[in-house]
Parts: sequence; structure tokens; C-alpha cells
Amino acid sequence: MKKRVIVAMSGGVDSSVAAAMLNSQGYEVIGLTMCFNLAEKHSNRPSCCGLTGIEDARRVCQKLGIKHYVLNLNKVFYQEVIKNFYQEYLSGRTPNPCVRCNQFIKFGILLKKAINLGAQFLATGHYARIVKSTQGNLLKKAKDLKKDQSYFLYRLNQTQLKHVIFPLGNFIKSEVRQLASDFGLLVAEKQDSQEICFLPDGEYGDFIKTNWPDNVKPGEFVDRNGDILGVHQGIAFYTIGQRHGIGIAAEHPLYVIQIDPKHNQVVLGSRPEVYKKAFITSKGNFSAKFLKKMIEIKVRIRYNHPEARATVHSVKEGWKVIFKQPQFAITPGQSAVFYDKDTVLGGGIIQKIIY
Repeated sequence: MKKRVIVAMSGGVDSSVAAAMLNSQGYEVIGLTMCFNLAEKHSNRPSCCGLTGIEDARRVCQKLGIKHYVLNLNKVFYQEVIKNFYQEYLSGRTPNPCVRCNQFIKFGILLKKAINLGAQFLATGHYARIVKSTQGNLLKKAKDLKKDQSYFLYRLNQTQLKHVIFPLGNFIKSEVRQLASDFGLLVAEKQDSQEICFLPDGEYGDFIKTNWPDNVKPGEFVDRNGDILGVHQGIAFYTIGQRHGIGIAAEHPLYVIQIDPKHNQVVLGSRPEVYKKAFITSKGNFSAKFLKKMIEIKVRIRYNHPEARATVHSVKEGWKVIFKQPQFAITPGQSAVFYDKDTVLGGGIIQKIIY
């Protein structure tokens, strides 16, 4: 009897090839496209649930001869992702909605749906690998390090990893596009999505101001001494390390070094002041039990930031991370992900900067 697998299909080339590969390997494949229609008061509709994406996924499934369904996750997406997104920005933090979406939506709600439909596995087009070992299922980086998405998946636990397949983990992007062509998929040359799904234009400040205008108020730009330098648009428009969009003439370039939501102030300083060395994260789910004592590993503090060597040990609030060398723009709300070579050990949300 064929093993059943649900494939999360966005209509893009990666998820389409994942479905085609599993279908060719003899699985009973069912395509499922998640649609996140925001409530009427929100003007921006997610690009990932536009008619084009849904129709592309449907056509791929038709080409492969497999079933395809659309699942509307409006309410849970708003509660778990959108609500957290704007609350974090209005609190002076910079969230990563993709991490939450993977934890609560794709590998939470959707995985449960897959199991309820009698599937043994949920598959996605993520670039990452899962390797079984004596320590359990290890989450590892993809072969294509330029496309690796293990950073966004660090919160997956052993129960989730047991039922997940990442068919593209051992392929590079050019090979995936070639496979799409070989399978005869019309999406073979479709452009990759570069932005957060519900922010097709990438303008997070405008999105928050449009939908929650009463919570975005102008305030003061100040320096470390509290001297007023100018007026900002609202703290939702800024993140640690930001230089562009400040609009203040100075002898040297000014960067956001701190956000103070209590006083609605954005603190500016020089580039060296953006570099920090130590911070505290929240506790998180870990795929390996290495963090009971202080250890030295590599830590990535945001998706496009290179990993750096640091010591990590448990403290009352979560995990204390101390880099060997100061790092640029350690940002509360972002995820710090811990690596042992190509293996994800776990991580946590950055809560506060120590020094």
C-alpha cells in the first residue's frame, strides 16, 4: 500500500518539484494550498494566496494526476502570525513571521490536517535536510547553502520532524529548475518569492500604519544622551542597525542603536555603537540535548547574517549567548539559531541585549 504524503503547494517551483519527485517515487501525493485571506479591515492580501498561486498549484497537480485542495487558514494565521507581527513591531522589536508560520501553521495546523487525512508525512519545498540518528531526527542545512532554510525551521520538535519530508534538501536550485523542466511543469521558470508572504511590497511599516493607524505615532530621534535629533514616523518603521530612511544630516552616518517604546523614541548612534557581544534568548525547542552546560558553538542572529562563534549556557530567563567577537545589529525579536557544523541544535528568540 502506498504511503500517503500531503505536499504544501504554493504554486512555486520548489513545492511543485517536491510534489513531482514524491509522486515519481511511488507515494500517494495530495497537494494542499494554504490560503491566508486576511480579515476585511486589512487592505493587504497575502501574495501567496493570490489566484495566480492557487491556479498554478492546481495546474501542477492536474499535470501530475494528483488531488489538490485549498485550505483557508485565515483566523489561525491572523492569531499566530499577523497579530504577533504588529505587536512585536509596536513593542520596538523586529519579529520573524516565517519562523512562527513554520512552527504554528505549516508544521502545526497543516501537519495535523495531513495526519487527519491519513497521511504519514507532510512535505514542503524547503531547502533543508532531516537525518535520523541515535539522538533522534536531526535538522541539517541543505546542500545548497545559498538557499538553505534551516534557520527558519529551528523550532520544529522531534514529533514534527518525524512526519516531515524535505525532498529538495540534497539539490541546488539550478537542479530543481531542471527537474521542473524535466517533469514538464509550467512553473519551471517562475520567479521566486523574495518577500514575506503578506507583505508583497516589503513595506512592513506602511502595512502596520495602514491597518493599525492609531498605534503608529511620530516621536523623537535622540542620541545616547537623550538630546533630540529629529522626528521619526513611528517606531514600527525602524529596526536595530537601520541606516536608510532616517533623514537626519550629521557629520557621520547615523544608525538605529536602540528603540524605546515606552517613550516612543528611536535612539541613533554611530556604526560602532551597533555592534554588541552578549544577549539573552527565550527557551526553545531543541533537536539535540547539548545545552545543559556552557558550550562553544556557532550562532546565527538573523537569516542573512553569517554564523559566528559564541559560548551558550542556560540561565533563568533562557539562554545566554556571548560572541567571541562583537556582531552587527543583534536585534530583539529576531531568532538566534545554534549550529554544530551543519546540524541545527536549536535556538530562541532574542529578548534583550546585555552588552
